[in-house]
Amino acid sequence: MPESSTQEFLEVQDIREGVLILKNQGLRSVMMVSSLNFALKSEEEQTAIIYAFQNFLNSLDFSCQIVIQSRNINITPYLDELKDLEENQTNELLKEQTASYREFIKQLVQGETIMTKNFYAVVPYTLMEALGVVAATKKFGLDKFLSKKGQQSKNVMTDVDFQRCKVQLWQRMEFMAMGLRRCGLEAIPLTTTELIELFWAVHHPEQAEIGYYPEILPELTK
Repeated sequence: MPESSTQEFLEVQDIREGVLILKNQGLRSVMMVSSLNFALKSEEEQTAIIYAFQNFLNSLDFSCQIVIQSRNINITPYLDELKDLEENQTNELLKEQTASYREFIKQLVQGETIMTKNFYAVVPYTLMEALGVVAATKKFGLDKFLSKKGQQSKNVMTDVDFQRCKVQLWQRMEFMAMGLRRCGLEAIPLTTTELIELFWAVHHPEQAEIGYYPEILPELTK
C-alpha cells in the first residue's frame, strides 16, 4: 500500500490573504472569538446575553461553524524564565519575591493539568454563491473536479474569482463580528500566519503545548 502524506487527507488546498481555499474551491475564514464568564453575570445580564445570541443566530442567512479547542499548557518554560530572572536579580528583596512567586506557581499547578480553551467561528463562502449555480457549474464542471481515476483535479481558483469571493466573505465576517459584539464578544479574523500555526498546532499538539512553532517563510504569509 503506498504511503500517504498528511496533506492528502486535508481539505485545505491553499491559504491566501487570511482565507482558506478548499480542494472543492470553497472558501473559509476563521475568526478567534473572545469568551465571557457567563456564571458571574446577574440573572438579568444572562437573560440579555441569551436573547442577543438567539437574535444573532436567527439573523444568519448562511451556515457557520463554532469550534472549541482545548489544549494542555506546559508551564515549564515559564518556570524556567522565572528561575533565570531570579538568578539575575541584583536586588535581594526582589530576588526573594521572585523565588517565592516561582515556588507558589509550582505548588499551585503540581499534579494538575492546566488547560486553555480557544473559540473560533468558521465562516464559509463558495464560488457558486458568487457566480450563481449555473455559471459556476459551467466554469467548474465535474469533468474539471474529477480525473479519470476519480481523484480531485489540480484546478486552482483564479485571482479574479478569489477576490470576488473574498469581498463577500469579508462582509459575512463583519456581519458576524457585529452580531457577536452585541453578545459581549469580540471576534478577530486570523491572518495567514495564524491559520498556518493553528493547523500546525492541531497536528503537533505536544510541541504546541511547550510553545514551539516552526518558522514560517515570508512568501507563505502572503
